[in-house]
This record gives sequence, C-alpha cells and structure tokens, in this order.
Amino acid sequence: MNTIEPSFETEAIRTQIEKTQFLEHSSPLYLTSSFVFEDAEDMRASFAEEKQRNIYARFTNPNTSEFVEKICKMEGAEEGYAFATGMSAVFSTFAALLNSGDHIVSSRSVFGSTHTLLTKFLPKWNIETSYFKVNEIEKIESLIQPNTKILYAESPTNPAVDILDLEALGEIAKKHQLLLVIDNCFATPYLQNPIKFGADLVIHSATKLIDGQGRVLGGVVAGKKDLIREIYLFSRNTGPAMSPFNAWVLSKSLETLAVRVDKHCENAIRVAKFLEQHNNVNSVKYPFLKSHPQYKIAKKQMKLGGNIVAFQIKGGVKAGKSFLNAIKMCSLSANLGDTRTIVTHPASTTHSKLSESDRLEVGITDGLVRVSVGLENVDDIINDLKQALG
Repeated sequence: MNTIEPSFETEAIRTQIEKTQFLEHSSPLYLTSSFVFEDAEDMRASFAEEKQRNIYARFTNPNTSEFVEKICKMEGAEEGYAFATGMSAVFSTFAALLNSGDHIVSSRSVFGSTHTLLTKFLPKWNIETSYFKVNEIEKIESLIQPNTKILYAESPTNPAVDILDLEALGEIAKKHQLLLVIDNCFATPYLQNPIKFGADLVIHSATKLIDGQGRVLGGVVAGKKDLIREIYLFSRNTGPAMSPFNAWVLSKSLETLAVRVDKHCENAIRVAKFLEQHNNVNSVKYPFLKSHPQYKIAKKQMKLGGNIVAFQIKGGVKAGKSFLNAIKMCSLSANLGDTRTIVTHPASTTHSKLSESDRLEVGITDGLVRVSVGLENVDDIINDLKQALG
C-alpha cells in the first residue's frame, strides 16, 4: 500500500505534542521550570536517560520539543535543539563540536556577530578561521588544513544577498571529511533545505522569518543525530535554552510560514524589479533576478528568492542617510523578516565600525541599502521607496 507523505504546510500545522486530558485543539503553553516524577525509580531512570521524558526546562520542554520536531521535519533532519537566540545556536554549535587547536574554513560573508565570534572569541581557545570569498569556492581546498573540522557558510548572505553553491560545498566537505554547517536563516526551511545538498547541520535565527512578526528571539540547530547529541550535552550544561513561551510562539508561527514567505517573495521580486529601473539606483541584488551573479545557483537550490533585496544607491553614505531620513512608512530597524518592511543602511549603521576595506570585502559599499520586504500592500512599499529615493 502506497503512503502519501504529508506536505510541508500540513506538517507545519498538524505536528503537535500529545494532547492533555482536556483534548485541546491548540497546544497549551507549559510555563514550568521543572517536572515531577512518579517515584524514586522513575526519577533514577529519567536521569539515566533510560526513558525519554521532561526533567527540567533547561534540558527539554513540551513546547520546545514541538517546535524542534517541526523544524526537523521541514529540514529533513534527524534531530534538533532550540536556543534562546540565533547567535547562541551558532556559538553553541562551534563550542560543542570544536576542540582547542581545531580549524574552521568559512565564507567571509557572514553575519557581523558570527564574524566577531570567529575572529575575536574563538581564537582565545586556539580555534582559528580561514576565510574564502563567496565567488571563490574553488579556493576552499587550498585553505583546508589537517586540523580543519568545520566548513561554514550562510546562503543567502547578510546583507549583500550573495548565493553560495551548497552542492559544491557539500562535495568539498564530503571529500575532506569536514562537517558542513549552513546558516539557512534568510531562506527558511520552506525555501531551501541544505541537508539535501550535503549539510550536516543547519542553523536558523528563528527571530527572523520563522517568527515573522518581530515578537520573540530564538535559534535552532537541526541535523545529524550524533552531532545534535553533542550540542545538546553542551547546551544542557551551559544553559542557552529557548524559553517555553518563545517556543510556543515560534511553533505557532511555523503554521503560517509557507503562506507568509510566499507573499514576502511575491512582494520582494516586485520591489527588486522596481528598484532595477530607478535612476538613483546603481544596481540591485535579489536571488531570483536574472541579473544576480548567482541566479542559476539560486534557482537550483531555492524554491523562491526570499524577502531580502539589496541595492546600491547613488551618492554613497550621504545619500544612504538621506534615503533613511526620507522614509515615511517603512521601518528603520536592524531586524529583518518582519511583517513590516524594514530598511537599513549598513555602512552608516550595522557595519559602521568596520573599516572600508573590510566592508568592501563582503560587498558592503557606502551606498548599499538592505530592504527586508514585508507583507504590506506592495504598491505602498514601492511608493514609500520611490518618494525616499527622490
């Protein structure tokens, strides 16, 4: 008898923890720090991990378990673990899997806090990183050392929206027996599944599109069972766990992820095409624009182009600031993936502390503007950008 696998949308909505005696339709919120045991033997067996059950909310909680189960189904992962923030997920992954003396090969185009972690904090424990540029994947193998353990990248990248060939990264990682870790935040599990291309672990900042409404912080790692076990043991003892309330919110958010991201992408491609035609814009980068340098790769590994549009405004930093000051409807914020459209000028804000050469190395020119396209009427978004551009 043939069985039909549930669709992405159905899994997101119908994956739930076991109902209580009240037979609730929506999963309840478990605001408890700990759980009780039936007797001494039950307590002993639980701590010995002879049975799977909740012990303490820093370890597991029904709400976090439901959220993680959904993410694992969406990503095609064996196991997962939920964190308080996306950066706690990134740090805990490195800390759990690396030892002093290990080496990382990473894309240079990574989130600013990840870059700081790799260059400032991990070296304190004798863990070094070698960078490759997003358009120089062929140079990765020359960077691999005998002590290299992790190959790390994000795709699409933040904030320049570059695309890395996940299949090529997977082949390199397999050839050299490296762990491939991919930050999949911009794409979400709905648009891209790095595990299909050889990733061992996938990381998300759930704060972004997974929540989608700018309400809570969260992070999650999903992938191979043995690797997640190490990450779990590290996190169980160091405490970066997601709160039950945030897990409850994020699990509910996943129920609408597909329909939200579809609309985000529909709006984003319209915005990108508008910007491409504007006289005060030098260039536009959006994964599903044919002008994007990695357009063919994006089409191969992504379902749609995502909600982030990056463009170069004429006039550099001064023009970027003027543009932000002229915005009326869209929000000025460092966040992204919200229902509300957000505009950011990285050179004068989020990346202003970097040297110009460091910014240019990752595609952040003085005129770069990042737009996180929201769910407002797309004509209203375009009209606001149009009047701000002059």
